[in-house]
Amino acid sequence: MYIGFLNPQGNFDPEDRYITEHPDFGGQLVYVKQVALAIAAQGHRVDILTRQIIDPEWEGFAEPFDGYPGVENVRIVRLPAGPQEFLRKELLWTHLVRDWVPNILKFYQDQGEIPDIMTAHYADGGLAGLLLEAQTGVPFTFTAHSLGAQKMDKLKVTPENLAQMNDYYYFGHRLVVERLSMNHSAINITNTRQERFNQYSHPAYRGAVDVDNDSRFAVISPGVDPDMFSAEVRSPNEEATYQLVQDKLARDIAESRRDLPVILASSRLDPKKNLLGLVQAFAYSSTLQERANIVLITAGLDNPLKEKLKDEQTEQKVLAPIREVVNDHNLWGKISAFCVPDQPALAATYRFLAQRRSVFALPSLFEPFGLAPLEAAAAGLPVVVTQNGGITESLQTDNQDYGVLIDPDDPADMARGLERLICNQQEWQSFSQRTQQLVLNHYTWESTAQCYLNRIEQILLSPETHRCVPRLPIHPFWRNPQPENDVSLAELSQLYFGHDYPSVGKFSP
Repeated sequence: MYIGFLNPQGNFDPEDRYITEHPDFGGQLVYVKQVALAIAAQGHRVDILTRQIIDPEWEGFAEPFDGYPGVENVRIVRLPAGPQEFLRKELLWTHLVRDWVPNILKFYQDQGEIPDIMTAHYADGGLAGLLLEAQTGVPFTFTAHSLGAQKMDKLKVTPENLAQMNDYYYFGHRLVVERLSMNHSAINITNTRQERFNQYSHPAYRGAVDVDNDSRFAVISPGVDPDMFSAEVRSPNEEATYQLVQDKLARDIAESRRDLPVILASSRLDPKKNLLGLVQAFAYSSTLQERANIVLITAGLDNPLKEKLKDEQTEQKVLAPIREVVNDHNLWGKISAFCVPDQPALAATYRFLAQRRSVFALPSLFEPFGLAPLEAAAAGLPVVVTQNGGITESLQTDNQDYGVLIDPDDPADMARGLERLICNQQEWQSFSQRTQQLVLNHYTWESTAQCYLNRIEQILLSPETHRCVPRLPIHPFWRNPQPENDVSLAELSQLYFGHDYPSVGKFSP
C-alpha cells in the first residue's frame, strides 16, 4: 500500500530538531514518525507530508525532500504554505487552503501517482484530508491527538473572553474543522476509550459523529521503541549522555545534593503540561526538597531557567511563573533545566537517573494518552502522572496500578504521590519492575502500525462503508477563505456554549 501522513506543522527531519521547544512540536511528531516507520518496516510506501520552512531561526526544514537513514520507503515531503518563515499552527489555516493543499495536488499530479489513503493528524491535517478527498476521492483517517473544545474548557473560555481567546487560538476555525474531519473521515483513530467517549462526545461536536458507532472509531494505543527505551539497551552516546547530565547537575545543583534522586519531567513548554504545578508541588513539600532534586528536560533549551526564550508566549506563560516560584521559595540549587541532543540521549538520561531511584512525572492538566511516561517506564523509571485523561487506561489494568495517579490541580496531592515513590524504596522497586514489563509487553510501535494497517485494509476493501454516514457540508470558508465567509463568533458561541454570542444562557460545556 501507499499511505500519506498529513501533518502540516510537524517539521519532521532525521535529527528530530526542536522536538519539544515549541508547543506545536512534541509527542505528536514522535507518534507520526514512529507509526510511519513501523508501517514502512512492513513493506509499505509512506509519504510524511509537511510544510516547507525556510527560516534561519528554524533550520533543517528547507529542503523539499528528506528521509530517515536506512529507510528507503519513507519520504518527508515539504511543500510551501504561505510565507517561508516558521508560523505557529494557529496562523496556518488559510495558507493550507490557498497553498498547501493545491501544492499537494500538483505534487502528486506531476508524480503521476497519489497515495491509496491519507492519515490526517491534528485539526489542520484533518482539514487537508477532507479537502483532498473532496477533489480526489482518496479517503482519510483522522487522528486528532487533542481537540479544541477540551482546550477551551481548560483555558476557561467564557462569553466574556471568547473574542480575545479566538483572536489568538482561532477556536472558530479549529472547532469547525474538527467537526468536519471527524464527520468526513473514513474512521476516527483515538488513543484510548476515554478519548473516544469523553472528548468526542463534547457538546461542541454534537451532530458531527456518533461516539457509540463502532464503525466510526478505532482505539489504537501508541507505542514505545524497545530498541531505544529499555533498561537493558545502550545508545551510541550512552556514556556521553551520562556525563552531560552530571555536568548540568553540577552547573545547577548544590554540591551536597548532586547524588540525590530527581523528579524528572520531559515535555514541551506548554501551559497545559503544568510544569508550574510540578514546581509548586516541590516547593510545597519540605520532604521532597530534602530527599530529591527536580529536573526539567527542555529540548533545544540549554538553560531556560536562566536565559530568556525567543518565543514570548512560552516565556511569559510558562517560564516566568516557574522562575517566580523558584525565587519565592529559594529553590535555586535544587532545580535544573537543560536539553539533551536526541531521543537516544533522552532514553540514556532515563536510564542514568533510574540508577539513583528517580521518578518520572507527567503533571499535565489533561493528557489524551501520554506517551512520555511509557517511554520513561520502559527505561526503568516509575511514573507519577495526571489522573485527567486517557493515560489512566494504560496504567490501571486488571485491578493493578502501574503508576501513581495525582490531581494536577492540587500541589499537595501531587507532592503526596511523588513522596510515595521517592521515600519508599520498596514501592519504587515494585512500580519500576511491573510498569516496565507492562509497557514492553503491550505498547510497541509495531502493534500500533499493525492496527492502523488492519483498519486501512478494511477501508480500502469496503470504501462504501465510510460513506454511508450523513456528511456535513464543508463550511464556505474552507472552499473560499475570504473575510465574508469566515467562522463568526456567533457560530463559535453556538457550537461551544449552545447559545448565540454575546448573550449568556444557562448552558455549560
